[in-house]
Amino acid sequence: METNENKLVEMSVIGEVCSPLSSSQPYSITPEGKPTILPGIGGITYNVKVGDNAIQWEADHVEPCVSVKNKDREENGALNLLSCIGNAAKVITGDAKGDTGVVTGKHGGIENVLVDFEDKTLERLAIGDKILIRGYGLGLSFIKYPHIKPINLSPSLAKALPIREDKTKGILHIPVTHIIPAAIMGSGLGSQHCYRGDYDIQLFDKQSVEKYYLKTLRFGDIVAIMDADHTYGRIYRTGAVSIGVIVHSNCVTAGHGPGVTTLLTSVEGKIAPHIDSTANIGVYLDIGRFRKKSRKKR
Repeated sequence: METNENKLVEMSVIGEVCSPLSSSQPYSITPEGKPTILPGIGGITYNVKVGDNAIQWEADHVEPCVSVKNKDREENGALNLLSCIGNAAKVITGDAKGDTGVVTGKHGGIENVLVDFEDKTLERLAIGDKILIRGYGLGLSFIKYPHIKPINLSPSLAKALPIREDKTKGILHIPVTHIIPAAIMGSGLGSQHCYRGDYDIQLFDKQSVEKYYLKTLRFGDIVAIMDADHTYGRIYRTGAVSIGVIVHSNCVTAGHGPGVTTLLTSVEGKIAPHIDSTANIGVYLDIGRFRKKSRKKR
């Protein structure tokens, strides 16, 4: 599929492994009025990876593997803006210096960039270690599909996705694990653009959870949001289709849930999603729980 990859700028951005945060009031209140205290955003999460179930953890907004942030607000904005799903990341300080990983998501609000590393790297990483990311993908377009807009999508992941073209109708057929109605999307709506952060799938309606098999959502799953337009922010629009990746875990707070970072959007509905249980960035990028054994031994 023809893209403008040869015109894209590849630019370094940098952050560091960030510490988990906790306010003086650590309780989160569920919609049922139950106070809970749970692990959440930030840090090195040793046992949560791309490919794991995103719903069943005793956690709130937990981010898989490694959370990266720049302490300077504007520099962190650039880190979040320029990093694309599938970009290469490299540890440049500390005991794991030289080890490489892959960008797997962006989390809104606190604006962390999420990176997958091998277990041997996690054991050597420490909070404060600097991570350099080769930001590549901002401005990507599909030459023959102007009505489909890539957002946060690296050229490497675009090439790895098993996309089927329908050139006659100008449609791209995209494999997804779940097809989700925009009506249950929550926190993150109303943003002016979708190049940073994510928005959440609400799981508070049991009928919707069962109907759309949402208990099986995994980190890294590629999902379709129907009647959702992400061209200039996240809005409800009948007939539009957006594709994203699950980047953080379920949440207990009203309006929140597992997060979705945008990959593709079409206001005219030129994306045709179809169910494929293997549609996960871990499969396509050889990371997380899907990492091949041969690679683990390197």
